[in-house]
Amino acid sequence: MSSDSRVPAALREHQRVADLKRVIIVLTTLALLIPPSSAATSTGTTLTLLQLNICHGGMAGCYRGDAVIAKAAEVIRASKPQVLSVNEACSGDIDRLRPAMGPARALFVAARNLDGTPVLCRGSDGEYGNIIMVAANFAGSTEESGVYAAQYTAADGYRELRSWACLPASQLTACTTHLSADHAPTALAQCQDLLRRAVRYPRPTFVAGDFNLPEHGSPSMRDCDPGGFSRRGDGNVQHVYVSNDQSFVETTEIDMLGTTDHPGWLVTVTRP
Repeated sequence: MSSDSRVPAALREHQRVADLKRVIIVLTTLALLIPPSSAATSTGTTLTLLQLNICHGGMAGCYRGDAVIAKAAEVIRASKPQVLSVNEACSGDIDRLRPAMGPARALFVAARNLDGTPVLCRGSDGEYGNIIMVAANFAGSTEESGVYAAQYTAADGYRELRSWACLPASQLTACTTHLSADHAPTALAQCQDLLRRAVRYPRPTFVAGDFNLPEHGSPSMRDCDPGGFSRRGDGNVQHVYVSNDQSFVETTEIDMLGTTDHPGWLVTVTRP
């Protein structure tokens, strides 16, 4: 006769239940030690975008030299954005602003002359254009940028071919642009072009920049607003679009203390 057969049935059942409880405790403990997935933690996550026009190219009357870089770095450190959009920047400004931003993926896109060559910052061999940065933990590896088909090239305009740049990723997509300042219908066509691209990117999606369009009138920013996005502006020409899987929590205008003619525009959103 085996030893198991000599153990009363009730005792064997008690031991089986005790063993099962120990297994459940171990599995529960292991589950608690495994970090939750991004999908599980996405609800309620707060994201912050900082929009800046630093007027650092040296061509415009708002140029104040390198003081704006120091001020921009100060604002970036204080606001700790996950997304940074910078217009009227020089290509070398990425390296100067990156320490304030921290680990991030950055993309610069140059404005173009009519012959297709990059516009250069005055007194420098650095290119003039726009920067988009995304914190490393949200960034992917894809980069997209280009020059708009619609451009204003009349003799009384600056004759700068305007550009856009995007960093699409599964965690977050971010785009920046600086639209035509000389011709509102052209700026609207450029805005609509970029937003048509943006609606196809992974969400959440941010589109920020200096749109050079008024809030009211014809044409206006409202003529650019696509379905599936919400927008907040600084009351002038800087705006931020956010896909409607996010809700605006707060917007803040930041005084740049005369280092540029545009305020900083800080936008915070969350996923409901």
